[in-house]
Amino acid sequence: MASTSGIKTTVVGSYPMPDWLTALPSEQALIDATRVIIHIQEQAGIDLVCDGELSRFDVNHPETNGMIEYFVRPMSGMRTAISFDELVAYRSQRGMGFRTRPPAVVESAVGTGTLDLPNACARGRRLASKPFKFTLTGPHMLAKSVIDKHYGNVPDLAFAIGDALAEQVRHIDADVVQIDEANLPGSPEEWQWAAAAINRVLDAVKGTPAVHLCFGNYGGQSIQKGTWDNLINYLNALHVDHIVMETAHRPAEELAAFKQLRPEIGFGLGVVDVKATVIESADAIARTIERAAAVLGPGRIRYIHPDCGFWMLKRSIADGKICALVQGRNLYEGRRQ
Repeated sequence: MASTSGIKTTVVGSYPMPDWLTALPSEQALIDATRVIIHIQEQAGIDLVCDGELSRFDVNHPETNGMIEYFVRPMSGMRTAISFDELVAYRSQRGMGFRTRPPAVVESAVGTGTLDLPNACARGRRLASKPFKFTLTGPHMLAKSVIDKHYGNVPDLAFAIGDALAEQVRHIDADVVQIDEANLPGSPEEWQWAAAAINRVLDAVKGTPAVHLCFGNYGGQSIQKGTWDNLINYLNALHVDHIVMETAHRPAEELAAFKQLRPEIGFGLGVVDVKATVIESADAIARTIERAAAVLGPGRIRYIHPDCGFWMLKRSIADGKICALVQGRNLYEGRRQ
């Protein structure tokens, strides 16, 4: 299975919340936990490491691991006290069945408010000895998740959120900034305004811009329904260096859709299924890469990674999958273990 492709390994972002951090949270405990998580990745041989997104997690809002609340609640223009009528209306909204409450209500123009992503990034960056990736949720998902009582349409709200995120991203010092969109695969018809909104954020990245898309993961289940071929126009419109895609949990035949991806955009192949508790073998991962390379062409795969974040798995399973990821890449490329 030898290859000279030079594929890099990375993680998508989240890591299981350590029990001791949940039990006794503090700034020092958060730093210690972040140090542990980065060290686990570096020790395994991950090329591009992440902070585990621990600073987002709120035990009172575990439904999406702080993927939404953490970003919108500090923004100006957002109200977090939700009335009963608003709750009832929200629960009937398409695509939000995995949530019981909206994160916020938009009542006036959206701004950065007290959000401070550069500080969250710096905490992890200081602890990493390898290239470091910082992740944030994209404007499409954030706009779709809140109740809008100001803008009157979701695209305009997404543009406003995108501008607020861009203001933060301009000050983020990371080798790679990855923007995550887990709602769009279920609404591919919204791709044009979704691309315009996320490009506002991508254009503000000082380092290398990346985008992660998946079909959601809650309780080990997909949230959105759809196929990747419906989003090729969106992917090709992105101002991005590479994309990080869910493919391990998807039908094998879907991979052919990515042959339409612009050659300038690096492809990230999901080879670890986060919706399964079985730890993949190095051989299985190497063969997954081999099959994908046969479909997409030599040198087309830039990264391999899990399909999504690890936050819903036990730490022992996440750690095993991280190690298998590197071992599978090494086996495929004929590297010494």
